[in-house]
Amino acid sequence: MYGLVAPMTPQKSDSPRLRLRDYATHALRLTIVVAAYYGSAKLGLEQQLVRGQVTPFWPPTGIALVALLMWGLRMWPGIAIGAFVVNAPLGPSILPVLAIVAGNTIAPVCACLLLRRVRFRLALDRLQDALALVFLGALCGMLISATIGTGVLVASEALTAGDFWPTWSVWWTGDAMGVLVIAPLLLAARTLRRPHDVPLLRWAEAAALLAGTTAASIVATRSPLNLLFLVVPFLIWAAFRFQLQGAAPCALITSVVAIIAGAADVGPFSGQDLLAKMVILQAFNGTVALTCLLLSATIAERNHTVRALREACERLTEALSRLVPDQPLNHHATLHMEDHKDNK
Repeated sequence: MYGLVAPMTPQKSDSPRLRLRDYATHALRLTIVVAAYYGSAKLGLEQQLVRGQVTPFWPPTGIALVALLMWGLRMWPGIAIGAFVVNAPLGPSILPVLAIVAGNTIAPVCACLLLRRVRFRLALDRLQDALALVFLGALCGMLISATIGTGVLVASEALTAGDFWPTWSVWWTGDAMGVLVIAPLLLAARTLRRPHDVPLLRWAEAAALLAGTTAASIVATRSPLNLLFLVVPFLIWAAFRFQLQGAAPCALITSVVAIIAGAADVGPFSGQDLLAKMVILQAFNGTVALTCLLLSATIAERNHTVRALREACERLTEALSRLVPDQPLNHHATLHMEDHKDNK
């Protein structure tokens, strides 16, 4: 029988077509990364504080990290090209520009490797994932780009040695905020689906949340009084009611408003030197990001546990009904399961 049947061989006609499709997909993704990096960098440079290129909010780092997490380390050339196109007109000469580009590329790559090391999940539905993104992806990973970039500017005499730490603080704050604010927003956006049968009251609540967050952020960052705590209730509201899909936009609104206030030297940032201003801004935005990420991840974990318990109760009920088909379930057990469902 074996001799009468020809062995199956893989069809080679589709192989070049598949490879071509892979190359086209990879090229398209690289193009998206370059375009998103360049466009977001132009927005970030609107709030530059040092030499026209160091800003307290650098969205490209969040875009670069998400691209690496979603599409793999093969995306690093897109990050490097985007960083070069942005920094080439700003750098003092070609060698410092190349060093800055290298730092801007290595930092998100290292952050991605650190997150992979701890088995980071893109859903951000676990507390450990939120903590990993904050401490490994943002605060630790972005030390590389800030240190290389500032060191290169000092070495090339574009900055004085006394400007190292103030410039470094702005650079590190900007790159870290790009990860803390933009990365959760993009990761939340990838899970969005077209809403079906969403009650009108739910839309009204979301609109009220965004409007209230914007108003509270403006008041908190523009008032001469220390009112930064006003935004916290809105962040808690967003995390409890909408999880990451609601908390991430609120964190973006709050952080952007605070960064604009810091650049304008108003509110709690008025009269502060550059280093003190960055400390206040980093502490505030870090608190905002931590509140949103940790609360939304904790609530997502709780919801997942509740769903698992509910499914286990349903399977147990079905199994008991099959074992004893002629006898109803214990009345107290049934009431307990119904109460459990009502409470959740």
